[in-house]
Amino acid sequence: MLKLLIVKTSSMGDVIHNLPIINDILRHYPDAQIDWVVEQSFADIVKLHPHVHQVLPVALRQWRKALFSGSTWQAICDSRKAISASQYDIVLDTQGLLKSAWISHWAKGVRHGYDSASAREPLASLFYQQRHQVSKAQHAVVRNRSLAALALGYSMPPAQADAGIAGRQANHQLSQTVIALHGSSRDSKLWPTAQWIALCNGLANDGLQVLLPWASAQEQRRAQQIAQSCSNATVLPACNLHELAHIIAQAKLAIGVDTGLAHLAVALNIPTIGIYTDTDPNKTGLYTPGNPKVVNLGGIALSPSVKEVLQQVERLSQ
Repeated sequence: MLKLLIVKTSSMGDVIHNLPIINDILRHYPDAQIDWVVEQSFADIVKLHPHVHQVLPVALRQWRKALFSGSTWQAICDSRKAISASQYDIVLDTQGLLKSAWISHWAKGVRHGYDSASAREPLASLFYQQRHQVSKAQHAVVRNRSLAALALGYSMPPAQADAGIAGRQANHQLSQTVIALHGSSRDSKLWPTAQWIALCNGLANDGLQVLLPWASAQEQRRAQQIAQSCSNATVLPACNLHELAHIIAQAKLAIGVDTGLAHLAVALNIPTIGIYTDTDPNKTGLYTPGNPKVVNLGGIALSPSVKEVLQQVERLSQ
């Protein structure tokens, strides 16, 4: 039996982009035992996949905030002990950063990762015992799948990427509901609030309700501002990732800026529209090949109009 440890800690979108490698691996190694090291705030995403044997959380983001604290170093030691407790055939770092390479070094097993020309941080390649060349020009999903194929010795699968997590669940109450994913990690990725208000009012003309999740006080205020101007919009209560995934999985449609939650909607097989204003969707956007129910709009310094989004809503709703 193949024992494999995946190291992909963050961000949410990166973690979701990595999910398809699990089903790829299981096609070639059906009895593989797959463990995964992930940032604790995204552990619920990995737990959605039924074939991840053990999720090993780390708290890099918290550790950095209090690096000289005794409790931080105790937590680091505890995580290192948990990660090094098992012997693996392969330790696969699909992130290619110094932080992920550092963590991969804790594990027992042959360490695989990108070579210096392929890694996002070239020095990370020094931590690996087996290094693989993968083009940086490819979408993140393809890069992850290619690296896994090279590390485990099989050809890149021709099949469509399959995240392998729970799909849509029937719920009549949400059958005419759109999830509006308006928050993102950087202000430059946001779509103007006025655009969201115009979009929600346009969706009301089609009899569609809008749910507005939030994860910070700033996002909550934006959601409340949108809802106050739109009779068909509702601000969701505070949700953890598991609860929000359950809601998204039942919706008719998702519309989101460059945020991990939009990638989660795609992974849950929900028709999804991505709104890009500051990043290149060809590299890190919603993964569209083979999926006519997913579309990316906009790009670097190219914000889509409300009309463009509504046109795609009409197309995806048919």
